[in-house]
Amino acid sequence: MDKRVQTLLSSLIVCTALTACSLEATSQTGGEQQPVTTPSPVTTADPTQPTAPTYAYTAPLTGLGTDHPTDSRPVMVMINNHPKARPQSGLSQADMVYEVLAEGEVTRFLAIFQSQKPKVIGPVRSIRPYFIQVGTGFDAVLVHAGGSPEALETLAQSDFSYINEINNAPYFWRESFRRAPHNLYTNLDRITKAINAKGFRPTGEIPYFPFVAQDSQITEGSPASKINITFHPSYKASYTYSAEKGRYLRFTQGQPHNDLNTNEQLSVKNLLIISAEHQVLDNEGRRHVDVVGPGDGYLFQQGKVRPVKWKRSGGVIRAYEDEALTKELPLLPGNTWVNIVPDHPGLASAVTYQ
Repeated sequence: MDKRVQTLLSSLIVCTALTACSLEATSQTGGEQQPVTTPSPVTTADPTQPTAPTYAYTAPLTGLGTDHPTDSRPVMVMINNHPKARPQSGLSQADMVYEVLAEGEVTRFLAIFQSQKPKVIGPVRSIRPYFIQVGTGFDAVLVHAGGSPEALETLAQSDFSYINEINNAPYFWRESFRRAPHNLYTNLDRITKAINAKGFRPTGEIPYFPFVAQDSQITEGSPASKINITFHPSYKASYTYSAEKGRYLRFTQGQPHNDLNTNEQLSVKNLLIISAEHQVLDNEGRRHVDVVGPGDGYLFQQGKVRPVKWKRSGGVIRAYEDEALTKELPLLPGNTWVNIVPDHPGLASAVTYQ
């Protein structure tokens, strides 16, 4: 058979088959030919991608979401930083921590708790007037074990809410694995019982802090992944930025500084280092430290640093980007540490970074 005839017959067979299929489809739809539609693809959520949790509240001192009401009164606990008191308990769960020299050429921690509840806090130590200034700016209940004569007189003549272990022993305990005075501890359950027994206000007038969005990236500033701080020639601290964690890891005297509760290294989301006037007052080495300002400082976030001006405003120390102290720099959601170094020799000598 001629090839052209073969091709023609094949085409006729295909057309006939297609026509038959079309007629069958028409007869099955009541005699009216229906348009053929292509179904749209359905988009479903990727089950492997976690969804961002939603919270009913935002913790005022960290900017993080929480399911618990956020008006509970902050508690500031004086925490010992003597070598025999390390590692301490509870610092990793403090919303904010202030570190400042006391006597003995070593610092003391002012740990402020509001949104988290560590199982153990301590060792607890004594209070000073400039510690009182910091705590009352947060409307905090002040928790301590004794204090300098000036600090105790200030508390006695005020209406501040404070819990002194000296005459409130049931709200504290001593551990046997350390020697006094480095073995005094408490927790928020006992502190809450003391607050209720003394009739202190359970809710507080908590200061406002500005926070950026959770996924914000800091674009301004110079690289600063390694920070060294000299509070005193005999006492130094440092931080190393972990890009994986998005936090600065804390070292004291060259060693990782851990939390005894968790055995994990302390880490910081926002690190503010400021210089302030320090004045030794007596032979015991007690100091006056200016926590009002203004002064100079550095704000470290996400491996970057920006020079800042600081002053106490609205009761708390804040960082500003301008000389006029009008443009407050916001914080990243998370915890904040404020390290206060002497203004002599000053920031240039006390703080180095790279």
